[in-house]
This record gives sequence, C-alpha cells and structure tokens, in this order.
Amino acid sequence: MTLIAAPMAATAETQLAGAPADLAAAMAQGMTVTMDQARVMRLPPLVSTLVIGNPLIADATVQRGGIMVLTGKSVGSTNLIALDARGEQLMTLQVRVRAQNDSVVQVYRGVDRETYSCSPTCERTIAVGDAKAFFETALGNSRSRDGAASAGTAAPR
Repeated sequence: MTLIAAPMAATAETQLAGAPADLAAAMAQGMTVTMDQARVMRLPPLVSTLVIGNPLIADATVQRGGIMVLTGKSVGSTNLIALDARGEQLMTLQVRVRAQNDSVVQVYRGVDRETYSCSPTCERTIAVGDAKAFFETALGNSRSRDGAASAGTAAPR
C-alpha cells in the first residue's frame, strides 16, 4: 500500500511545485476547466480574496497554503481577480469553462431539451438551457440526494 500511495502523493506535489511557471502560463493564456470538474493551482503569496466575474460560470476558493480550487459550473468565459488583505489586485486570470463531451446526451422534444449523464447508465442531470420542468425536477432530485447525504440517511427512491 505504501508503494502505491507514495507515487500518487509525489505526483500531486510535483504538479503544485511548478506553480510559478504554471501561474505565469495561466495568467498569459488563461485557464480552462471542464464543467462540473475542478482544477487546483497554487496562487501568489498573500492572496486572501478571489473575485469571479460571473459566478454562474465558475467558482473558486482559497485553501490553506495558497491553493486555489477552481470549479467549472456552466459553459462560458469569465474572469478571476485575486486580491490581498488590503484589497490590492495581485493577479487577473481569464477562465474558460468547456462542456463535458463524454457520456452526456441531450434529448430534444420539440423545442424542449433534457440532459442525461450516461456513464454507465443514463441519469437525469441539469444543464443551462434544459426545459424548465425537466430542469426543476432534476434540480429537486439532486437537492434531495444532497440533503440525504448531508444528513447521513439514504435518499428516497
């Protein structure tokens, strides 16, 4: 077990160790993340606040040690600004969120659209642009499942 865990930890550390080069590249070229997934990046020293231009597209948090977790929420482009404790801007970054192309199926019924994640079986999921009734039903199911998971009980079927 130690032999398997050690290389994985070393890989994660190596990805973060190259932060200055990764940060410079991200600032110059922007950062792309897939919808409903997260990316991790080391921030410059002293970052205390992250501002997202459009929080419907992406979300970001600062973790201990200056680590940023960037999560794609919907397809699009926005900006991210890092501020220090005095409100001084330390960096700005263009963030692009791309769609999940694997295992996502969209079904059209006239002008109404439904989105399903099919890995390995198709389950309702939500995407901006889905029909209102479908979106609200899928969102309600997701909230019910999340609430049950937070409470430590099984979700009703």
